[in-house]
Amino acid sequence: MTTSSSERGISLGMPELPAPDYPDDVRARLERDAREIIDRYPDSRSALLPLLHLVQSEEGHVTRTGMRFCADMLNLTTAEVTAVATFYTMYRRGPSGDYQVGVCTNTLCAVMGGDAIFSALQEHLGVGNGETTGDGKVTLEHIECNAACDYAPVVMVNWEFFDNQTPESAKSLVDDLRAGRQVEPTRGAPLCTFKETARMLAGFPDERHGVVDATGGAGPASLVGLRLSKGETPTARVVHPRHGGPHDEPRPEPVHGPSPAEHLGSHDAPQDTSASDPAHPAGPATEEGE
Repeated sequence: MTTSSSERGISLGMPELPAPDYPDDVRARLERDAREIIDRYPDSRSALLPLLHLVQSEEGHVTRTGMRFCADMLNLTTAEVTAVATFYTMYRRGPSGDYQVGVCTNTLCAVMGGDAIFSALQEHLGVGNGETTGDGKVTLEHIECNAACDYAPVVMVNWEFFDNQTPESAKSLVDDLRAGRQVEPTRGAPLCTFKETARMLAGFPDERHGVVDATGGAGPASLVGLRLSKGETPTARVVHPRHGGPHDEPRPEPVHGPSPAEHLGSHDAPQDTSASDPAHPAGPATEEGE
């Protein structure tokens, strides 16, 4: 007995039907925003990246309808738009959660505990890399670099920083996100949803009251090199030890990370790492032949 190609799940390469359009009211609203974006650029096709963020803010990911809209607005082919949308990882190609939780697994964050955090969250949430929890709240992914090595290991939620995390603090963080409890980034603006973040990345202001004043600046661990270059005398410590030192008073453990006034750095006391965590044995490096 033979089976057809469709029964075997084999595509014959037939083209997809054109993507459906947005409802009239949605398209009219998006067109107004799109024209505002396009007017910022001398060459209209330069507006493609922010336009993709705009359509992502509408549905939470870049759909075929969104790519068709971008192509229409910029007089591009859908193939040209698709090539860009599939190249950059910040554009989601499928439904994703209200909160994109990214765990840095690049070298420094990994050895400081990022690998252990990512593994713990996968098990805790029951999802794999790039997958979303059943309630649609959290999408988990590993990120190659959050550009915050001085606060490793770092977790980002919708591109806001949660510094100096541990497996337990990261699990508490995602539990609070799923329960709808308010969480505060270690630094940066107050947290908002992924759709709201996408609209800001499209170039529209964050209109929440007081949010600009709350963004703050770089922490002391990030600025120590600049201060030294200016001839300033460094303080005895740039950061507080995570678990206290011989001359430090005991400090309560933060729930999701330190407050902006308590910035810690990756050069503090060791955390659970891929080498020290029993669940992630790596073993010490040895000389060749040992």
